[in-house]
Amino acid sequence: MNQSMNVNRQILLASRPSGAPVAENFTFIQNEKPTPKADEVLLRTVFLSLDPYMRGRMNDAKSYADPVALNEVMVGGSVCRVEESNHNDFNKGDWVVAFGGWQDYSVIHGSELLKLDSNMANPSQALGVLGMPGLTAYMGLLDIGQPKAGETVVVAAATGAVGSLVGQIAKLKGCKVIGIAGGDSKCQYAVETLGFDYCLDHKNDDLAEQLAAVCSSGIDVYFENVGGKVFDAVMPLLNSSARVPVCGLISQYNATELPNGPDRMSLLMGTLLVKRIKMQGFIVFDDYGHRYPEFSQQMSTWLTAGEIKYKEHRVEGLESSVSAFIGKLLPFSCDTEASTTSHISVSSPSCKAHNA
Repeated sequence: MNQSMNVNRQILLASRPSGAPVAENFTFIQNEKPTPKADEVLLRTVFLSLDPYMRGRMNDAKSYADPVALNEVMVGGSVCRVEESNHNDFNKGDWVVAFGGWQDYSVIHGSELLKLDSNMANPSQALGVLGMPGLTAYMGLLDIGQPKAGETVVVAAATGAVGSLVGQIAKLKGCKVIGIAGGDSKCQYAVETLGFDYCLDHKNDDLAEQLAAVCSSGIDVYFENVGGKVFDAVMPLLNSSARVPVCGLISQYNATELPNGPDRMSLLMGTLLVKRIKMQGFIVFDDYGHRYPEFSQQMSTWLTAGEIKYKEHRVEGLESSVSAFIGKLLPFSCDTEASTTSHISVSSPSCKAHNA
């Protein structure tokens, strides 16, 4: 469905999910296109990024950011065209990155926008490899993980928007890289296209044995995106002074209770102590937003040189966002990875929705 010149389609959070989100948790409405006030900018969403963190924002629970209120627009990063500007720094037609949410049009103060190069060939990359997923991979690995040439790096959700970049950056730093993904095709992509040394299918019953076989010298850096049985396989192999950047725990996002099995907390704490392991969570824009220029310059250089490969999964239309988002999360309840972009047209490595 094409965007209207006068109507603002919006997707609201109608109810809070228990477990995996369902279509009934969302409401699709139409309002008049908003009007910008002084220093504000009217934006038309072209790309909307659908990301796993959004599942946490649907919960009424204390976290690093406030939950989405019921009957409010779902949150999300977007690449937009300026339709009307009352701010001196922006003109009609400019490309910008905004936090516009799941809607066709948004009004945002100019100080909250990031202007993109008008000649940027692929503006949607500002939501992916040159945006939040890229910054997450770059800073999580290099600042927290601090990989050294010759070390072994393991990354979960290895073909997702973040994991695929973590592995490639680790290879550029001279590391041995092992990915963990869901399915033969994803593992083949990680090795043959992204350049990982190995990639293991987490669906295999003998994941722990396979991981031990390819990590004969242990694991120096583990980039955590998943949790669950993947971390169970990793933990015994962590070397002394290993580093564990904790980016996400997608296997737990839809959980309504603790997993079955023994309490591993004492084992984890003992391992961290005895092996002097550094395990650190991070919220990328809170912790590293000020270093975006550094990241952008280096990642752009790698992209231009062909040293980083990246692909987007796009779905078309704002109306496709709910099904794309639900589909993105369902595999993770089984410890898998994913990523998408929406093009309103809706597009995906984060998940992106796209509208031309």
